[in-house]
Amino acid sequence: MSYAEALGRYVGALVDELGRAGVEHVVVSPGSRSTPLALTFAAQSRIRLWMQYDERSAAFFALGMAKASRRPVAIVCTSGTAAANYLPALVEARLARVPLVVLTADRPPELRDVGAPQTIDQVCLYGEQVKWFADALLPEASLNALRYVRTLADRAVATALAEPAGPVHLNLPFREPLVPALPAEPDPTACADGAPYVAVTTGRRTPDPAVVAELADRLRRAERPLIVCGPQNDPCLPPAVSRVAAAARVPLLADPLSGVRCGPHELGHVVATYDAFLRDEGFAAEGPDLVLRFGAMPTSKPVLLFLQRHPTAQQVVVDGAAGWEEPTLLASGMLQVDGARLCEALVRVSPTTETNRAWSRRWLAAERAAREEIEQTLTSIDEPFEGRVFAELAELLPDGATLFAGNSMPVRDLDTFWPAGPRNVRFLSNRGANGIDGVVSSALGAAAASNGPLVLAIGDVSLYHDMNGLLAAKLHPLDATIVLLNNDGGGIFSFLPQAESGGAHFEPLFGTPHGLDFRPAVEMYGGRFTSVGTWPAFRAEVSGAIGRSGLDVIEVRTERVRNVELHRKFWSAVAAAL
Repeated sequence: MSYAEALGRYVGALVDELGRAGVEHVVVSPGSRSTPLALTFAAQSRIRLWMQYDERSAAFFALGMAKASRRPVAIVCTSGTAAANYLPALVEARLARVPLVVLTADRPPELRDVGAPQTIDQVCLYGEQVKWFADALLPEASLNALRYVRTLADRAVATALAEPAGPVHLNLPFREPLVPALPAEPDPTACADGAPYVAVTTGRRTPDPAVVAELADRLRRAERPLIVCGPQNDPCLPPAVSRVAAAARVPLLADPLSGVRCGPHELGHVVATYDAFLRDEGFAAEGPDLVLRFGAMPTSKPVLLFLQRHPTAQQVVVDGAAGWEEPTLLASGMLQVDGARLCEALVRVSPTTETNRAWSRRWLAAERAAREEIEQTLTSIDEPFEGRVFAELAELLPDGATLFAGNSMPVRDLDTFWPAGPRNVRFLSNRGANGIDGVVSSALGAAAASNGPLVLAIGDVSLYHDMNGLLAAKLHPLDATIVLLNNDGGGIFSFLPQAESGGAHFEPLFGTPHGLDFRPAVEMYGGRFTSVGTWPAFRAEVSGAIGRSGLDVIEVRTERVRNVELHRKFWSAVAAAL
């Protein structure tokens, strides 16, 4: 058997087994050393192949696709610095618990560390940013080698999916010739009926009945209990945790990225305006005596400051992935159990109480007063305002839509201005490392994996960081609406102490005005670009974009200093309303 035939059998077994293990999409970037992988993926029909020319964008595209689908996505690149360009997305995937299977082609061992071109040290290249790494065997066609590579594929997918989910890395060395000969005979190691070679079974962590009973008792006895739901991606949690809040009459602070703020589940105890009214010293002075928290830490800084202000409160963090998402350093308990199952069990033991009704009424009254004040103040603002963008989108996006929020100000304004409601809108954002890079690619990856319309709200500096990510919309072609919040720089820094103490250095170091016109870049990638200056025009453009195919970029130009003034106007108005 020739080497090309052995290569074809070996790589064919790997690719076939990835599909059997549950990989449905692979994002491939061009290169020579990865030829065996690229051609083999292209020749099969089980896994859909998506080309992305730039590896950095490719990895973020796969990240968005895996986040939206909740399924592992594979990425393929050639050797050398191509693999290094995956790192930012893998950092995000590791922290945000997104399953990726990274396949990097490499030189064979004899060409490593001898000055061979396009060769770097790829062994453990990503360090602790991946959950698991394997430097694979050189291709051969023996039965043991085929069993090995199938087992490798099954283990990689299972490890990527195992809680906490995250990226895994397989480094695959190839000798030349790099063009595989696709096998004509069936692989004897392939299981019948499409079953995986190694079927890996995992399960959710079921809470112990004694733990449930003890927590239910604490909820009954608490005078000022609070439930906090931060970013998380389990669709089973929102209806379950909202039933607990209703049964126990507990205020439920719902970050949009938790999935709890919007949807057809019980919303009677959901609080959505906390970012505004927790800034009020009078309201924030009275703290909880018990906090039950699900998911990562919420986006809102006032929530973090509120919890830190009341360190004597018992804080119980629920994390079914056996992680440790607890930056307050105040937790009195970590429940490493499945959050949805815990809530379902709590409802069954009915932790209803009469003692916290006054506490709950206070929070729900603040929610109503803050929401009314926010809506009234919004209607009085005719000028472009970044916060109003999200209130407008809340009226425009239909059931089944996905809103991807960029970091810095967009995700914060989403948190502040998007109201709770029964419309089933899904919210996504890259809140693992909170970076502004790769957001365009992540959102377009989510668009590729979503059934309904996708809208990305992003700042101008973040769009600049990932303009080449727009190519995905043209290549594949994808339907997406991008709302560009253009304040000519880094708007979030205007809210920070640097704005007052930076003096003459503030603008070049933090404000970073660029003066870019994004229209030519958008049109270069086949998109439609519109700049709007009124809210009727904004509504018309967004409605039109959502209803048609292709890429639309709708620019809303704002002014950074004025944006800060308007935000502070809202905070003062809410405090006065309370």
